[in-house]
Amino acid sequence: MKDRRPPKRTRIRQSRARNAGPSPGVKRDPAEIIGMRLNKYIAHSGVCSRRQAAEYIKDGLVKVNGQLEQNPAYQIQDGDLVTFRGKKVEPEASFVYVLLNKPKGVITTMNDERDRQTVMDVIGGAVPQRIFPVGRLDRDTTGLLLLTNDGGLAKKLMHPSHEVPKVYVATLDKPFQEEDLKKVEQGLTLEDGPVSVDWINFPDEKTPQRVSLEIHHGRNRIVRRIFEHLGYEVEKLDRTYLAGLNKKDLPRGYFRYLNDKEIIMLKHFVR
Repeated sequence: MKDRRPPKRTRIRQSRARNAGPSPGVKRDPAEIIGMRLNKYIAHSGVCSRRQAAEYIKDGLVKVNGQLEQNPAYQIQDGDLVTFRGKKVEPEASFVYVLLNKPKGVITTMNDERDRQTVMDVIGGAVPQRIFPVGRLDRDTTGLLLLTNDGGLAKKLMHPSHEVPKVYVATLDKPFQEEDLKKVEQGLTLEDGPVSVDWINFPDEKTPQRVSLEIHHGRNRIVRRIFEHLGYEVEKLDRTYLAGLNKKDLPRGYFRYLNDKEIIMLKHFVR
């Protein structure tokens, strides 16, 4: 008989390591909201990034005072009631910055039509504020993922002009050849254009099927496609570094709040 039990749900735990920050408290001045663009208002409500908010508004998912508003540049007035998908939204009272070591089998979206487990599912009620992921990791990729309700910072971190560095460790189906390593160093041309890496090496020379590389591209599945282009299959892919943040004291399946020093560092990356 077919097993009809629901799939086991991943549980995320909070790290209490020394490098973890407290639940943050960067308070927002209510006066900042008056005159704020509607897409920025939605983003600061923890719904999504500012770019995605603009798309939601144009798609007719946002109302102001009960009336459909499809202009992302609409400026918020005193007393405006804004709803998204029929639910009231408003900017969070504080900015939250969460670092998650994402486990395998979890997708990086706010919700999923196929009822697959998302990062929002696994965070659950552990973080009381509404936060959203900055960028994406595909379902089978593990490692560092930043979540926040700071739409302005999220937009800047995802913009290609800031060239935010990311380090991945890939485990391949066979040893990676030196000649292929040199090809990657020199740059490749994939179906969607040229791609380059900041550096690429073997973390352990005794394990040539494990390869580490740093990139600052945000293109879809870019690391996997680099290796596939050269005839390799990526069996495991783990992001170990993101914009100055690493996995120290953060086991897979755990999250922590960023500390003040790390928040300042992130903002330095996008000046």
